[in-house]
Amino acid sequence: MDLRFRITPFLALAAVLACGEAPAAESSPNTNAADAGVVMVLRDTLLPDVVEASAVTEPVVSATLSTKLMGHVMAVLAREGERVQAGAPLVRLDARDIEARREQAEAALRGAEAAHQEAGLQAARMRALHADSAAPRAQLDAAETGLARAEQGMLAARAVVTEVSVLADYADVRAPFGGVVVQRFVDPGAFVAPGMPLMRIDDASRLRVVAAVTPLAAAAVRRGTSVRVSIEGIPVVGIVEGVVPVPGASLASVQVLVDNSGGRFSSGSAATVSLPGATRTTLLVPIAALVRSGDLTGVRVRSANGTNTRWVRLGREHGGAIEVLSGLSAGDSIVVPVEPIGA
Repeated sequence: MDLRFRITPFLALAAVLACGEAPAAESSPNTNAADAGVVMVLRDTLLPDVVEASAVTEPVVSATLSTKLMGHVMAVLAREGERVQAGAPLVRLDARDIEARREQAEAALRGAEAAHQEAGLQAARMRALHADSAAPRAQLDAAETGLARAEQGMLAARAVVTEVSVLADYADVRAPFGGVVVQRFVDPGAFVAPGMPLMRIDDASRLRVVAAVTPLAAAAVRRGTSVRVSIEGIPVVGIVEGVVPVPGASLASVQVLVDNSGGRFSSGSAATVSLPGATRTTLLVPIAALVRSGDLTGVRVRSANGTNTRWVRLGREHGGAIEVLSGLSAGDSIVVPVEPIGA
């Protein structure tokens, strides 16, 4: 019966990363079952350094709604957490005084239009009479002046009607875009004044993650660069929107946009932005080669004197491998266990 083994995929990864040279690997001659496996010779590996910065997500589009009117709240038409469409009414104010002003303005407009029509007829008669030398030039000029004044009065009356109509629109506070109501500031019966916040709505289909880093770290990215972002521990890819200096500090603000069309993340979530840095030399070992004893972590090291456990200090993971910060050196031979996959 032949026994086949699966060698951890890291051996292929290390062959690509390790300074252009494949790590030496050979079958272990040791007959001890605990030390059975493949011997891997460690070599320095060049990896890009990573700068991590903490941040908080915020919606790209957010608005706090208010009104230009002064009056009482008649109705609040949306609740916190409710998704609304663009143009949906959210708060309705008492607009009875606006409606009265609208009626007055429309009546004034009708009067101005009638006066303009009468002035136009009078001017037409004066033009005809003046052409037949039946009316002096002074009467024609007076008629033309009256027509001009009537036209200006009509235009002013139309402007008042338009102004009142615009004010009436402020009585119904509507959603400027589709989103979620995240906060409301008033209840029915409350008295509001111009500029007072009524409701806040967010569109979280795209999130902005802003991280403050050193200028040196920010220099590695520019607008349009793809970077790694972790939101609540979930890795995603973000696009750099821009890099700007932080006023009064020796820092730069890196703004990253993350697609959230599925609503997976909420605004205000904790995030971590990972920015690429300069390359550095490190040692990588397969995660499968690690042995643990309580809080200690080590690897089995093969030498001329046999195999022994050496305790190490670890860094970041890279796929199926992990960095060794101390405890090992380039040229050390470690034992990587193999996994039987069939007989």
